Amino acid sequence: MPDNAPVLLPPPRPSGRTVRNRLLIWLGITFFLPAPFVYALMHFGFKPSGAVFSVKSELAIKSITAFFVVLATWIVSRMEKRPLADYGIPPRQIFGKRFWEGCVWGFAMLSLILLIIRALGHFQIDSVALAGGAIYRYALGWGAAFLAVAITEEFAFRGYLLFSFSRRIRFWPAALFTSAVFGAAHLGNPGENILGILQVVVTGLLFCLMIRRTGTLWFAVGYHAAWDWAETFFYGTPDSGLLGAGRFLNTSSHGPNWLTGGSAGPEGSLFAFLVLCLCALLIHFRFPNAIYPDRPV
Repeated sequence: MPDNAPVLLPPPRPSGRTVRNRLLIWLGITFFLPAPFVYALMHFGFKPSGAVFSVKSELAIKSITAFFVVLATWIVSRMEKRPLADYGIPPRQIFGKRFWEGCVWGFAMLSLILLIIRALGHFQIDSVALAGGAIYRYALGWGAAFLAVAITEEFAFRGYLLFSFSRRIRFWPAALFTSAVFGAAHLGNPGENILGILQVVVTGLLFCLMIRRTGTLWFAVGYHAAWDWAETFFYGTPDSGLLGAGRFLNTSSHGPNWLTGGSAGPEGSLFAFLVLCLCALLIHFRFPNAIYPDRPV
């Protein structure tokens, strides 16, 4: 290299005050701006009825929340003069191979939990609940709803928030913090239980592992959407304490809550933790190298 060649230095790290201000802007747009819109929708009937939710309520509300968290993330990316890929959200990969691979993993892992419970004699498929065109309408409707759910929750808890805290306290402490907040956000769900909440926290850490190893949020978005779709629509089981209207299968479970998940659904089963640990091990072998930085600049 010639002696007069320019030396490329990393961009200066923003001050703590600047980081806090940007985080506050992001939090305000993500969580406070959509509140009146969500309240209005719920006032006009777009809300779960007790422990039952529908495509109508979920798609309407989560589309609003997904819009605002995407907007907030885009705004702070412009303020920081960063591409969205720095937060693990390359726009061109939204329906790329990592997204669809994540979908396969999410459906397979939820199915494995139910297969184990079935093998122990505590879960059964009773009947097919839908027929004809209703199968496709609800399949697509719930697919769109859970894509909005996955974008909302992954962008909110493992997008800019994870990036911002990783810059200050490194990746895994930030992952633990955001996963704990993720679990706390599910506390208000009717029918949720302690094992279900712990499973949400562990799932949050698993999603963080996915982001760390793939470098992209889209794998986790696909996994998240497919897990919820399988749980609510395909198998017709409770999802974080909520039962979906318009499910493909009528199923039933019986036995102790620690085994079946009880009102929380299969994710509240002790076997969910075993499957999540297995999934983490498989992710480790499938993606052996860390791509997302430990402490972003």
